[in-house]
Amino acid sequence: MNTGVKITAYVAALAATFGAAYGVGAGVGPVEEPKKAGHGEHAAAPAPSKSAAADGHAGHEEGAPANTPGTTAANTPGGLQVSEGGYTLAMETPVPAQGRSTLRFSVKDPAGRKVTAFTTEHGKELHFIVASRDLNTFRHLHPVKAADGTWSVTADLPDAGGYKAFADFKPAVPGARGITLGVDLSVSGAYAPKPLPAVTPTATVDGYQVRLGGTLDPGKAGELRLTVTKAGKPVTDLEPYLGAYGHLVALRAGDLAYLHVHPNEGGPGPDVSFTATAPSAGTYRLFLDFQHEGKVRTAAFTVTAGGAGAGGEAPVPAAGEATHDAAGHSHG
Repeated sequence: MNTGVKITAYVAALAATFGAAYGVGAGVGPVEEPKKAGHGEHAAAPAPSKSAAADGHAGHEEGAPANTPGTTAANTPGGLQVSEGGYTLAMETPVPAQGRSTLRFSVKDPAGRKVTAFTTEHGKELHFIVASRDLNTFRHLHPVKAADGTWSVTADLPDAGGYKAFADFKPAVPGARGITLGVDLSVSGAYAPKPLPAVTPTATVDGYQVRLGGTLDPGKAGELRLTVTKAGKPVTDLEPYLGAYGHLVALRAGDLAYLHVHPNEGGPGPDVSFTATAPSAGTYRLFLDFQHEGKVRTAAFTVTAGGAGAGGEAPVPAAGEATHDAAGHSHG
């Protein structure tokens, strides 16, 4: 995953050169899938297994060695660079059409050649995220790689304006570390920016309610607990999705500094827990992916770290405030 952030099974710690990225880590258990699911498929639930730190999830280490040739920016938040460690994210479709369109891209090595060999992590050779600059649209996509190293995927980008695409991968070369690269996209059309969704403790998606609790403080590790219920009853049979019972993507408002994390050891719900350290005050957008009854859903939250509304129990308002319907978030 991203080299600018250190995630372990217990505490995430990182430093940033241009402000700080968001760190998340520990909680509820990764699982091993019996076979790699095809694109658009989801494997049946296997038994929980070793922690993320043990299976290589903690490979994005603060100050980690370089990925072979080129320079690194060990202190730069993930996703803020188009090139790192000699690798470059090259978009062939930087101006996609509004609505459904095909995105094509490649990762190029220090010699400018398309990379064709990647290390499979959490069921995929490469994880691809697209988010709008206003953080109202979020897409966790699963592109298909051609023999020449060109990746392609269909994405639904409903609104005109700025987006950012993130490629999260590890080259299949000795000593390689995970890298997260980011590149700007521009969807043509009449741009109507939307405000950042309000800070709320509960997200509602497809009849599921996900409640966020815990603490988020700059420079101090705290637990974020996400509890999944349906019709007022706890969901205790969450299914593995890409090798884990839940995935969390955190994006910082403004620069969209990126972190994609997986929970650590634990059971299949109703709680999914992460240990989070926000190294700077600010506003963050969290996207939790969870799978139940064969379908992946995304619950989204806006949280603050530091300043008003942060510190103490729950970086979110007390119960009873408005819920957030997680429209605009999907998988492909």
